[in-house]
Amino acid sequence: MLCTRCLHAEAAPDGVLCAGCATPTGFAAPPAGGTPRIWLRSPVGLGRATAILLGLAAAVDVFALGADFLMYDVTGDLVGGGTGAAVLDRADLADKLTAAAGSVQLLVMLACAVVFVLWLWRVRRNAEVFAPDGHDKARAWVIAGWVVPIASLWYPRRVVVDIWDASSTGDRPAGHALINIWWTLWLLSQTIGRALYTPFDVADTPQEIHDSVTQTMVADGLDLVAAVLAAAVVLRLTRMQDEKARQGPAVPVAV
Repeated sequence: MLCTRCLHAEAAPDGVLCAGCATPTGFAAPPAGGTPRIWLRSPVGLGRATAILLGLAAAVDVFALGADFLMYDVTGDLVGGGTGAAVLDRADLADKLTAAAGSVQLLVMLACAVVFVLWLWRVRRNAEVFAPDGHDKARAWVIAGWVVPIASLWYPRRVVVDIWDASSTGDRPAGHALINIWWTLWLLSQTIGRALYTPFDVADTPQEIHDSVTQTMVADGLDLVAAVLAAAVVLRLTRMQDEKARQGPAVPVAV
C-alpha cells in the first residue's frame, strides 16, 4: 500500500505511512544524494475544505438573493404609497438583511480565496510530478495570476487547464468544458457582476432602490453559479489526482 501522506513510497507493513513520513517532522525523508525533489502530496483534505467553503459561499449567495427579493418587494410597496408600520418594519428588516448578506459574502469570499489558492498550489506541485514539462506558466503564476492586471483574465484558467491535463488518468486528457464554463461565469461575476452592484450602492430613494435591486439579484445569481461550478472543478480535479496517484508510485523530478 502506498503511504497515505506522500503517495510515493510504500507504507510500513504495520502502518499507513512510509519510513520518511513517519519521522517526527512529518515530512518524507529526502532521497539519496540530497537533491531537492517534488513529491506527491494528497490534495484530498484541501480539496474537501475548498469545496465546503465554496458550498458555504453558494449558501450565502442564496441568503443574499432572499434579502434581495425582500428588498425588491418592500420597496415596491413603498413606491406604491405604502407607509404603514408593517411596511416600514419590513423595510428595516430588508435593509439589515441586505447589509448582513454583503458583509458575510465578503468574509466567505476571502476565506475561499485563501484556501482555494492553497489547494491550487498543492495540485500544481502534484501535476509537476505527473507531467514535469506540461505547464505553460511558471508555478509562481498559481498565485500571481489572480492579482496581476490583464493576466488575471486568462492566466489562472491556463494554470488549471495544464494541471487538469497532467492529472488525467486516460490516454487522452479529459475535456475542458467544466473549466471553461466555470471560468466564464467567474469572469462575469467579477466584472459585470461587480458593476451591477454599483447602482444599488448609490441608490437613495425607494424607486432607485427598487430599480437597482434587480441588478443585484443578477450579480448574486452569477456568484452563486460560479461558486457551484468552482466546487465541481475542485472535486473533479482532486479525484483525478487521487486516482492517478493510486495507479502506482510516481517518479520524482528535480526542482
